Amino acid sequence: MLAVASVLSLMQIASFANVKSKGREVPCYRNLGRLTQAWQMYAQDHQGRLVGNLDGGSAQSLSNSNLSWVLGWLDFQGGFPFGAATNAALFTQYSPLASYVNHDGTVTKCPADTSAISRNGKLYPRVRSISMNAYMGQRLGPYTAGFRQFKTIEEITKPTPARAFVFIDEREESINDPWFAFDMSGSEPLNPNVYTIVDYPAMWHERGANLSFADGHTETWRWRDPRTMPPPRPGQLFPLGVSSPNNPDVARLQASTSSKLQ
Repeated sequence: MLAVASVLSLMQIASFANVKSKGREVPCYRNLGRLTQAWQMYAQDHQGRLVGNLDGGSAQSLSNSNLSWVLGWLDFQGGFPFGAATNAALFTQYSPLASYVNHDGTVTKCPADTSAISRNGKLYPRVRSISMNAYMGQRLGPYTAGFRQFKTIEEITKPTPARAFVFIDEREESINDPWFAFDMSGSEPLNPNVYTIVDYPAMWHERGANLSFADGHTETWRWRDPRTMPPPRPGQLFPLGVSSPNNPDVARLQASTSSKLQ
């Protein structure tokens, strides 16, 4: 337990320093920093256990509110449950992280995301543009079998906390459930021919997205491959799970997502 507290203390210092220096420049950094610090504090209060990270139908049931960092399935019609796409209460009232950010629903969205739901002739902004690394958090297992599902702070060793991303900006045409699904195929052993994009990162920040890491710092990653940045499709969801062989952006994300079980 002492080791967990020491690790978290160092992480929180890094998180605070990052928010202080960069939060004034980019509101998205501030939101990611606060959300990641909440993620760290939750682990500290739960003997190192990471908050849950559910997907699909599991994330649509209010009975699972204590099992996932946020609930809801987003779409451009309203979402589930209870109009999840525009319902901030699914975070502010039901999230295990909400109390650590004073129930502030703004932390789950990058201000650069302008996506909205049309209802009765009015536009209502969607409430979330941030997703969690699918390999972080309590859940049954990883997206790609044979890779690490990090369930405690102490398990985050490969990649290291400074390289393991926790939260990421996700494209409005891609985001649905709370996790950022990512296929690790082709990473270990190396085979770039089978790289696949499941969920798409955002490209709002000069053709890039902001990511937060387990040590608390935040970075902007700018994408190199056009396939990572398909043309906008306002009001429509992308097809997911698209083959993207030899995509350097996939390789970069894989290196900061998980690692193969030995």
